[in-house]
Amino acid sequence: MGKLKTPILIIIAILIVDQALKFWIKTTMMLGDEFPVFGNWFYIHFVENNGMAFGMELGGDWGKIFLSVFRIIAVVGIGWYLYRLSCKGAPKGLIISVSMVLAGALGNIIDSMFYGMIFNHSYSQVAQLFPEGGGYAPFLHGRVVDMFYFPLFSGHYPDWLPFIGGREFIFFRPVFNIADSSITLGIIFILIFQKRFFKDESSSV
Repeated sequence: MGKLKTPILIIIAILIVDQALKFWIKTTMMLGDEFPVFGNWFYIHFVENNGMAFGMELGGDWGKIFLSVFRIIAVVGIGWYLYRLSCKGAPKGLIISVSMVLAGALGNIIDSMFYGMIFNHSYSQVAQLFPEGGGYAPFLHGRVVDMFYFPLFSGHYPDWLPFIGGREFIFFRPVFNIADSSITLGIIFILIFQKRFFKDESSSV
């Protein structure tokens, strides 16, 4: 159990912060509400999405169910991989990185599995937790709560570009949450330090 202490603590800490912020957003703001945190560069902007990280989606009810089931299978697989890494004494950096990916995946799965059942909708109203009339969606059909918006700069695509020429662009347009950030940072750390993390495997080839 001692070897699992670090990943368990990381996962619990990320889940607590992720879910606490999402609960606060959901119970204090309506969809589309926002307020600036740092000038015009950083906003808390409440949106919900049916799909993957950074607002990407799969369409329809079947797409939602497929994505939710895929997430659950992925979490089980990542959890088993993390357990094996911890038991065989893998580099601490790799264990931390995989723990971050697993925690982020779990954070968004919780939204998909349960938010539709425990909250009512946020359209033109602040949602209630455990409303009398029930939630806005059944099991596995909840929407993921996103809130971090960084419109760092904007401009227009050059006119000569096909299809998008002359259109306005904003960087960074996607709205995301702590779980998305945790997944992204975990993957980035693995990619950057892969030679150090997997040196035993590479040296045995």
